Amino acid sequence: MTSEQATPQRSYHHGNLRRAILTAALEVIRTDGPTGLSLRDLARRAGVSHAAPAHHFKDRAGLLTAIAAEGFDLLAVALADAPDLRERGVRYVRFGVEHPAHFQVMFRPELLRGDDAELGVARERAGA
Repeated sequence: MTSEQATPQRSYHHGNLRRAILTAALEVIRTDGPTGLSLRDLARRAGVSHAAPAHHFKDRAGLLTAIAAEGFDLLAVALADAPDLRERGVRYVRFGVEHPAHFQVMFRPELLRGDDAELGVARERAGA
């Protein structure tokens, strides 16, 4: 039996673990909201040890902060070059519809590390 056959439950395949965890977290948030998020569950979904998510994000707040920062970066791109206030409003609403998991986390400061530099920069970029 090869090592691949011995561990068929593993879905993560030595790619970008950080991205795999973020993607799994976004799926959970989309269906269960941010309060349904567990690093242990995400590790299980990604097929990695329960300590692996903590290596990248330290804790749940770190993961949610990374999701919020990514959301603000995506929002900045969505709003870029909008010709007027009406179009910015349309793009903002479209962003919320297309990225519901990001949106649920971005405006929940009690879930985030407010002093995170990456989050601060992303917020400023979206605000500009």
